[in-house]
Amino acid sequence: MNVNRACVVGVDFGTLSGRAVVVRVADGRQLGTAVHAYSHGVIEDRLPGSEVRLGPSWALQSPSDWVDVLRNAVPEALAAAGVSPGDVIGIGTDFTACTVLPTLADGTPLCDVDGLADRPHAWPKLWKHHAAQAQADRINAVAAERNEAWLPRYGGKISSEWEFAKALQLLEEDPELYERTERWIEAADWIIWQLTGQESRNVCTAGYKGIHQDGQYPSRDYLAALHPGFVDFTAKLEHPLSGLGAVAGGLTAQAAAWTGLAEGTTVAVGNVDAHVTAAAADAVRPGQLVAIMGTSTCHVMSSEQPANVPGMCGVVWEGIVPGLWGYEAGQSGVGDIFGWFVDSAVPPAYVAEAERRGQTVHEYLTTLAEAQPVGRHGLVALDWHNGNRSVLVDHDLSGVIVGQTLATRPEDTYRALIEATAFGTRTIVEAFESSGVPVGEFVAAGGLLKNKFLLQTYADVLRRPISVIGADQGPALGSAIHAAVAAKAYPDITTAAAAMGHRTEAAYLPDADRADRYDQLFAIYHELHDHFGAQAPGSTDVLHRLRTIRNEVAR
Repeated sequence: MNVNRACVVGVDFGTLSGRAVVVRVADGRQLGTAVHAYSHGVIEDRLPGSEVRLGPSWALQSPSDWVDVLRNAVPEALAAAGVSPGDVIGIGTDFTACTVLPTLADGTPLCDVDGLADRPHAWPKLWKHHAAQAQADRINAVAAERNEAWLPRYGGKISSEWEFAKALQLLEEDPELYERTERWIEAADWIIWQLTGQESRNVCTAGYKGIHQDGQYPSRDYLAALHPGFVDFTAKLEHPLSGLGAVAGGLTAQAAAWTGLAEGTTVAVGNVDAHVTAAAADAVRPGQLVAIMGTSTCHVMSSEQPANVPGMCGVVWEGIVPGLWGYEAGQSGVGDIFGWFVDSAVPPAYVAEAERRGQTVHEYLTTLAEAQPVGRHGLVALDWHNGNRSVLVDHDLSGVIVGQTLATRPEDTYRALIEATAFGTRTIVEAFESSGVPVGEFVAAGGLLKNKFLLQTYADVLRRPISVIGADQGPALGSAIHAAVAAKAYPDITTAAAAMGHRTEAAYLPDADRADRYDQLFAIYHELHDHFGAQAPGSTDVLHRLRTIRNEVAR
């Protein structure tokens, strides 16, 4: 192999689109990139080509959109890079998680089976499908009653976003379709099946989303306690698990035709968008917390020791890199909250002024918000517009904005929402550190890096420097790094990340005066956080009651 010519391809399957990058193995330099938007996007209202409507909190996707990324983005990235298929030694992929789908034994999605396209549960459930909260609540209650040993590894709560809750919802709402489901598989593994022609399962999604701990899934006795028909559920999951950076197989002839790569090209084991980004930022050592900030934020960090951290999405042995414990936490809404506000609450005059200035509405609001001193707007918000992933793990919670008056302007609320997401991140960081898992470096990645005011706000709220990733396509680069390891260009992920990953250390430094004022606002956020979400003596369940009323009316 000529390392100076060798390239790898990374493909990142996001919420609304997929993107491919071609990078040089020697140094991780990006040579070409392409993005392909999903034609179906997020399926939230009704099934494609159907009058079948979906209920509240549903979010589905179409597998055809994912295959179209292979057919379009990969060849376009290769063309942009000007490299030949013979120069590409491997391809790696990552996916949003938990995005999970029911299939036949050969991997055919049930939504593609004749006669099943009009059944909502036949379609893949996107990570932000939150309609299984009732099932998650029961999963947690039964596990707590039985003192299941795996529950503390997940901070005491299993999320409605994950495999078991979504599968239990399938069983209870469409038992016939549940019986037709022969494999229940993460999209991260399904796309590898399409590339290699053979099923594989990765340790990352199995550990964080599939409750696989210490070599096993939850027991049959536990599953029976949830629902008698659920006792054999793990048979739909069972498969040897592969380590990250391992070889899943070689490209089939069909996949080679889709991508423009050579048949037999090495395919790395599937992975998750957030977790591969740690390698892209060269942040795979203990104590380096990487926050991948986009529509949502996922926080991942490796550590030498395991600990039970409240509200974590899991602590998994070798879940991010071999030889270390991998921690995951997250916020279910960040960029999505800002997008909601711009789409729903900004008056036409602001839109017109932004256009006159040659700015997006987000940029214009940021300009106005940035000019304010900390606390000038008199607001504090809770960042729960898409539920709470960490540390409360409750997707029936909703957003709150406190302190509005007739003088409140759009830029005031926009700034308060940015600050709320920073407060949510501080809550997560403090949960780590109070549990004996120190955060030594905070590294930011993702699409929100373009908002410098947001990053400075995070530095001030966290009272710590923020490093930033050096790649604009972090997950795709991370997948490419894993492909380089699978192709034997590097001996392990840590070595490959050092050579191909990039970050700027301490790019944003906290301002002491602003940080002091944010401490005051964070104290109010923390009080509201516990009052509305903690489900403890003195707290209120008003947000849950509002959600119940909404769901009853929406049926």
